[in-house]
Amino acid sequence: MPETVYIGPYKPQLVEPERFELLVEGNKIIDAKIELGYMHRGIEKLFTTKTYAQNIALAERICGICSGVHTLCYTQTVEKLMDIDVPERAKYLRCIYMELERLHSHYLWFGVLAHSLNEHEAFLKIMAERERVQDLLEYLTGNRINYLINTIGGVRRDITPEKAEKIRQVLRDLKPLSDYLMDLLGENGEFTKKTKGVGVLPREKALDLGAVGPTLRGSGIASDVRKDDPYAAYGEVDFEVITENDGDVRAKALVRARETYESMKIIEQALDNLPSGEIVAELKEPRVGEEVGRTEAPRGELIYYIRSNGTNIPERVKVRTPSFANNFTILEMLRGEKLENARIIIESIDPCFA
Repeated sequence: MPETVYIGPYKPQLVEPERFELLVEGNKIIDAKIELGYMHRGIEKLFTTKTYAQNIALAERICGICSGVHTLCYTQTVEKLMDIDVPERAKYLRCIYMELERLHSHYLWFGVLAHSLNEHEAFLKIMAERERVQDLLEYLTGNRINYLINTIGGVRRDITPEKAEKIRQVLRDLKPLSDYLMDLLGENGEFTKKTKGVGVLPREKALDLGAVGPTLRGSGIASDVRKDDPYAAYGEVDFEVITENDGDVRAKALVRARETYESMKIIEQALDNLPSGEIVAELKEPRVGEEVGRTEAPRGELIYYIRSNGTNIPERVKVRTPSFANNFTILEMLRGEKLENARIIIESIDPCFA
């Protein structure tokens, strides 16, 4: 007879407050539901009580791991409302900072995956090597996370030749970590044994459910805002949109592992072709109107909508995060799976529920 198993809203294996209701028969999940909304921080309301400049720090606190891309999406949307032309050098610098963020986010996800798979040696190695990116971000921006590097009209800090060489050295040191991840995901890799064929999201379902980012690309759909709707300097650099066709947890992991190489390639190209000039433009008054901005966060497409009434405080700010877009793909992946695989299936979208 079927029984109901609850995961969350507070459970050690799922550190954020969301509840999954699994209908289980034997050891098989026959149906699943998700209950959202345990965490309400009122951020969208707060956006309408602070100035455009003050809101940069607020946007950054929506997610600690991808804080930089939130400030980028926010500032780019504000720049449309203010008709600001961002200097070319700032556009390239934004690419460098955001790809470093993508590296630390993807490496962190692999650490979480290793922990979920009880691969403790891999967990320790990944997290130790990932520290190189965190130390580099602190060196470049002044902080490991929430580094407030983007500002309206450009970036706050430049990259000198000495800093550029430091970045290149760290990238050389990080490449073996990406190679190690690819080994773990090889045909006989330890990650492959526990993730291959688990939590399959078919291509059609990924499209129907509105999946984004590695969750979508792991089901064979080549969709990436950096390529489809280029921003910053992404239209000036060469990189591949990574896809895998199997749609399982391993496919999503392979997408992220292969994307770390692409991030390194983007950073190196941006450093090689970094234009001279200013790093921030002069501010202007916001016009009356509304704008939508989007970027490719590590988890997928991030969207900001801002409506302006012409004052220094926005009238409305709406944020659509990639985790929200991917939440309901989890239910499709859980159905028909073994109960013990529930944790890694949930982790496979790199959830940031709150």
